Amino acid sequence: MATARLDMRLSPDIKAKAEKASALLGVRSLTEYIVKLIDENSTKVIQQYESMTVENDIFDNFIQVCEKLQEPNKKLADAAAFTKKQGIK
Repeated sequence: MATARLDMRLSPDIKAKAEKASALLGVRSLTEYIVKLIDENSTKVIQQYESMTVENDIFDNFIQVCEKLQEPNKKLADAAAFTKKQGIK
């Protein structure tokens, strides 16, 4: 059961468009429509920023470099420390 609240103000035009869209989709209420949009869009944005897609040849080159067991240089160690400090996974 949802318990968190979100209050917002919209222009009358945006509200009217959202009401029409929710009715066209058969959604029971404007609130349900907005919650659905927020959930879907939030998931999409998070996936975009937390994942990366690379071409096969680039990935293969990356793996080859990773397999060359070398000690990380100072710049790489600093970058790793920075990402850890920022909470980047």
